[in-house]
Amino acid sequence: MKVETKLFAYLCVFFAVLTLIYGFWSKWEEPIGTTALLLTMLLFLLTGFYLYVTGKALPLRPEDNITGEIDEGEGNYGYFVASSWTPLWLALAGAVMFTGLAVGWWLFIIGAFLGAVALVLWVFESFSGEYSI
Repeated sequence: MKVETKLFAYLCVFFAVLTLIYGFWSKWEEPIGTTALLLTMLLFLLTGFYLYVTGKALPLRPEDNITGEIDEGEGNYGYFVASSWTPLWLALAGAVMFTGLAVGWWLFIIGAFLGAVALVLWVFESFSGEYSI
């Protein structure tokens, strides 16, 4: 997890510098932007610290080994249906729901109903039909 830790540490430093620049630029009179940037920096600090502690507790991953090979990371990643249309319907239902937030609650309710149906279809598509387990 060295790469992830370094990524979040660099972003923490970047947002710390950006917070100082923004604060000096606004003469510390605008508290909302400074607070938002400070909280963003603290979010990256918290995530980087968590990844650092977790990386020390866990064994070395194949991704962290400089001389690692691709086949060292092999294994079962799960079961996925070969050709599934239900994620598309779920995404369209989500789009209808977000459009409903701007247009009206009636459209949001229709999208929520379609999303619930699509989610149930997606969960149970592996238990019947051509791709049943």
